[in-house]
Amino acid sequence: MSIDVAASGLLAQRIRMDVIANNIANAQTTRTADGGPYRRRATIFEAVGGSTHGSFSKLLDDKARDKILGQGVQVREIIEQQGDEAFIQVYDPSHPDADENGIVRKPDIRIADEMTNLIDASRAYEANVRALLAVRQSNTKTLEIGRV
Repeated sequence: MSIDVAASGLLAQRIRMDVIANNIANAQTTRTADGGPYRRRATIFEAVGGSTHGSFSKLLDDKARDKILGQGVQVREIIEQQGDEAFIQVYDPSHPDADENGIVRKPDIRIADEMTNLIDASRAYEANVRALLAVRQSNTKTLEIGRV
């Protein structure tokens, strides 16, 4: 169970890092296949299972424990920034995507914010790796005790 929870965290954070990296890579993209500039994307997480209600005795029961503690996290959706706030306007009449006034619409992606989010996602990924290693070490110790 703990391995599945940590693995779900690893997967969710990897997807988050992929989305952030895509935002950074497309920070200057003014033309996409859909037409118009790239739109910043973000991941929305949700808990899998679990409840905030439960007693200690229920935690000792395997079937009830899964319902109380949950089974990890998943990416509910990847959303795109909407509306006019998704873009910034830059005056560059020589740009091929400039309008008749010389204005180019670019994605409103702040690299510093994206890098901060990337560091946060990386730290969360590392925490899930450490949790996974702790579970593995605990399981290994349990097997060693069983051999004695």
